[in-house]
Amino acid sequence: MMTSENAVPGGSGRAWDMAKAATAELDAQGRIVAWTRAAERLLGYPAEEILHRPAAQLLVIPGDEARVAAVARWCRSGDGWGGSVAARHRDGRDLQLAVQVTPLLDRTGEERWSVLALEEWRMPGGGVNQLMLEPFLAHAPVGMAVLDTGLRYVWVNEVLERLIPLDRRLGKRVAEVLPKLEAEAFEDRMRRVLKTGAPVMDYEFRSPTYADPSQERAYSASFFGLEDPRGRRIGLWYMVIDVTERRRAQERLALLNDASVRIGSTLDVTRTAQELADVAVPALADFVAVDLLDSVLRGAEPVPGPVDNTPTMRRSGQQSVHEGCPEAGLAVGEAVRRAPTSPIARCLLKGESLVEPVLDFATSSWVTEDPVRADVIRAFGFRSVMVAPVKARGITLGAATFFRSRRLGPFVADDVRLAEELVARAAVCVDNARRFTRERAAARVMQQNLLPHELTGGSALEVASWYFPADAPSGVGGDWFDVIPLSGARVALVVGDVVGHGINAAATMGRLRTAVRTLANLDLPPDELLARLDDLVIGLVTTQGADPAADTDPAADSEPGADAGNPSVASTFMGATCLYAVYDPVSRRCSMARASHLPPLVVGPDGAVDCPDLPAGPPLGLGTLPFESVELELAEGSLIALYTNGLIETCDRDIGVGLSRLSNALAVPGRTLKDIGGNVVKALMTGPPSDDAALLLARTHALDAHQVASWDLPTDPAVVGSARALAGRQLSEWGMDGLQFTTELIVSELVTNAIRHATGPITLRLIRQDALICEVSDASSTSPRLRHARTTDEGGRGLFIVAQVTRRWGTRYTPTGKIIWAELSMPSGAGSSVVEEG
Repeated sequence: MMTSENAVPGGSGRAWDMAKAATAELDAQGRIVAWTRAAERLLGYPAEEILHRPAAQLLVIPGDEARVAAVARWCRSGDGWGGSVAARHRDGRDLQLAVQVTPLLDRTGEERWSVLALEEWRMPGGGVNQLMLEPFLAHAPVGMAVLDTGLRYVWVNEVLERLIPLDRRLGKRVAEVLPKLEAEAFEDRMRRVLKTGAPVMDYEFRSPTYADPSQERAYSASFFGLEDPRGRRIGLWYMVIDVTERRRAQERLALLNDASVRIGSTLDVTRTAQELADVAVPALADFVAVDLLDSVLRGAEPVPGPVDNTPTMRRSGQQSVHEGCPEAGLAVGEAVRRAPTSPIARCLLKGESLVEPVLDFATSSWVTEDPVRADVIRAFGFRSVMVAPVKARGITLGAATFFRSRRLGPFVADDVRLAEELVARAAVCVDNARRFTRERAAARVMQQNLLPHELTGGSALEVASWYFPADAPSGVGGDWFDVIPLSGARVALVVGDVVGHGINAAATMGRLRTAVRTLANLDLPPDELLARLDDLVIGLVTTQGADPAADTDPAADSEPGADAGNPSVASTFMGATCLYAVYDPVSRRCSMARASHLPPLVVGPDGAVDCPDLPAGPPLGLGTLPFESVELELAEGSLIALYTNGLIETCDRDIGVGLSRLSNALAVPGRTLKDIGGNVVKALMTGPPSDDAALLLARTHALDAHQVASWDLPTDPAVVGSARALAGRQLSEWGMDGLQFTTELIVSELVTNAIRHATGPITLRLIRQDALICEVSDASSTSPRLRHARTTDEGGRGLFIVAQVTRRWGTRYTPTGKIIWAELSMPSGAGSSVVEEG
């Protein structure tokens, strides 16, 4: 290594044995001009053979002439040089010499060099000294170099010499030897070391290999200053270590960490497959294709065991270092053809990873079987392929194929383990998404089956509806609507929303819709119907073990992606909202009540939009506050709009803004309800809904005077005959003589019952629409019941006879009493005034 002329080479504190040291003198051109007998004994050359010859001829290692020139420059800038030199004896033996070079000036001022040499084993300390370190450093497994203060190379060891030959490095500046960016980074750190004296440790950089510039390796460099014995900074040295494997291990760990964050962000099978491809390119491969079984994409359960060529596979995700994946040949969603000898077919059949480190057209028969595939492999320079099965919970879901070109080199064992880890993580997410897809499909089918398929408002209402299932990871919601024909030509309109998503919400929606239809058949007023429905919901919540008072915000639907790790867990039912309205076409009055649902909008015939002041009421399931009804009188041709919050409220739109847009859209005149509803959808449904959205439109009609006939009757048994006659004459006027006998029988029984068992006043009313309705009202709240009279009984057969000859019959209560009603089917050709829209 470097010492000054006064430094003790071995650092032992003892001087050289000058009697045994060989001495020579060189001129400025490096020729030997003085040769001692000790030098002759050391190297075997007599003075007459060696004088005036270049000293470099005595060196063993080829190329050391350049090293000598570098040492000369070093000596001129310092006090000399000391180091280890390999020299050749006259008889051919190699000697390792400890050399000390000192600059001199002769009497004429010419530059000369004094060289002292001694075999290293004769050095003080048994030969273990500073000069002996040079051959060890020269052959060290790490790269080392020494530079002067001008950042010129003075010495390099064999590792760096193999990268750049000595003749291209020694005596030249760093900027002249290394690539531009690498040289700039090196010089910046070297100047910092020369300025401060503090070492710079572990600077990592990447550099292409000189054997193959397309390949990169990672290195770590550390820089240290050099000082002479008097503390003057005379240069620096650096050490370079190849840390490619360490860097690759760190990159693999980072890739796995990145995959755990990016893969499985949604419960969508195709999205998850694409995320796997995105993560693997460009870190692991140049092109990745993820192909899944068609049954997986549909949410079905794959068949356990090996997968042959029978099941259809579809491209579910792909990514490339080239924009647009030109090498794919398939678009996402297209079916994948696979030859029996292809890697993907063999991988699926064996259920384990398969690697072809080097693609060879001569031995890889599957490549040449498809000319198109062969052209793609040639065009993009693919040199290695790896296929890993996508398996989760013992079921094969598909396969992931990885291709590499020369950019990354062939796949090795570590790459296979990394790919299998990535695919295994993605497979669990794919299977979760598949299960969720199956559950969401089941919930959607259940929802579709539980919602009404056909709506009819009779002659009282024109109706039309729109329903948009939620396009969200949490699945379909529990919105519903219905139109229910009631007695007396009345029609009930209902809309509701179950909080939550998934199968539970859909099932609860079906329960509530069925319950509302059942309660509607009891002819309950809206507030009482909601009270009964509230009791039902409390029972549902109690059965499921939930707190009825918890999470009662009707708009608080489940967060998208909730229970993503276990999609089979359905949302717990926590409450519902509902609005129930009853329209009577005879009186044109509409009675309605709501359980925390959004209020209806009413559009008058003049186009004015009104939001009735309807008490909100508590959500269903609390059982705390009563519900209140409001009764409105509607002009004929009025439009009633019922809807759910998914229609007007989104994550980026306030409910007030949505309500304003809905009002404006309803005010736009349209020829039909479908036209008006189309305006609403266009104004509000600007993208896929994050929550279920429902819209129910109803246009009111009033029954004409010639469709209704009414008579007040005294409470006298003699009036029964008159009542029959009145009914008969009215039927003749309506052209319904075919129903005269049955109607007179019903009138007779109902009027007789009212006179015998109730109190007056008594009213008989006939209504003609799609059915003939006969009503008898009285002031009693006592409910009649159907009896099966014995043959010896004198009475008890009236209602039984009515039930036998009518389509349906029943009782409904009014503020002043009750009404017993019966419906008869219209005879063919009698006609009706039914107007509907689907």
